[in-house]
Amino acid sequence: MSILQLPHTYPTAILFDWHATLVDTHDAMYHAVDDILPRLQTLDLWDRLLEPQDSKTAEDAKLLMYVRENKRLHPKIVAQRKISRTDIFEVLFGDDEQAKSEAHKAFDNAYRKYVADVFPLEEGIREQLERLKDVGIKVGLISNRRRDFLEHELKLVDGTGWEDLFDIVVCGSDVKRRKPAPDMLLKALYELDIPPTEHCWYVGDSTTDVIAAREAGVTSIFYNGAGWDQAWLDKIFPGTLRHPHRPDSVVPSIAEVTQLARWMLAHSLRVDRAREKALSV
Repeated sequence: MSILQLPHTYPTAILFDWHATLVDTHDAMYHAVDDILPRLQTLDLWDRLLEPQDSKTAEDAKLLMYVRENKRLHPKIVAQRKISRTDIFEVLFGDDEQAKSEAHKAFDNAYRKYVADVFPLEEGIREQLERLKDVGIKVGLISNRRRDFLEHELKLVDGTGWEDLFDIVVCGSDVKRRKPAPDMLLKALYELDIPPTEHCWYVGDSTTDVIAAREAGVTSIFYNGAGWDQAWLDKIFPGTLRHPHRPDSVVPSIAEVTQLARWMLAHSLRVDRAREKALSV
């Protein structure tokens, strides 16, 4: 899988993940996660933790064992700021949907104490999203956040608010199953009256985002803002029978998503005009 690999086709809609793709809310997120990890037993989640031998990678097993031994995240994990709470819960609970649902609920209750400042992850993201809308591409926001939290954050970000940037917003509290289930993506496309095909791109920074896109039948764009190298990308997306999902493309910035989408759309329009001209001769 090459970082230069292109999506198969141009987008008519692009859905974006929120945390660690468009904005930085790491501090509040890690505070909330560390709030609930010591309470896994009282939440009846301790016995539902995966066994280390069932982990996807050796690194996942290390994270899991550290949580089992210390009931918190390793300080190095927090310092790196590269893993989301959704991926943390995937590492801890695997395919146990009920356990992950309960963990997300506990997270929501803890998160309300810490949500405060929200910053764009890159400079100029507002302008990049506006450039997509300027060429007629629908822009959506997908987040495992509870709706009231996300709406609060949308008002805070950039000091101006981003409520006007999205044609559709779907949150974890809007559906029965959060990512990596495809429910939020499918709901967004239903509301936009757009079928779930490769002409919809979903841009996210986590393995759960890639799984959700693949399960929804849309193009998966992995946002590599954390700067993972190719060896690590191949490790977290092994393409095995047990873990088959791999992104269609990997991009280092939102600006590259915009550039790629606009170029592919313009190229498609040129091809269509050339075809129409040839048929009219």
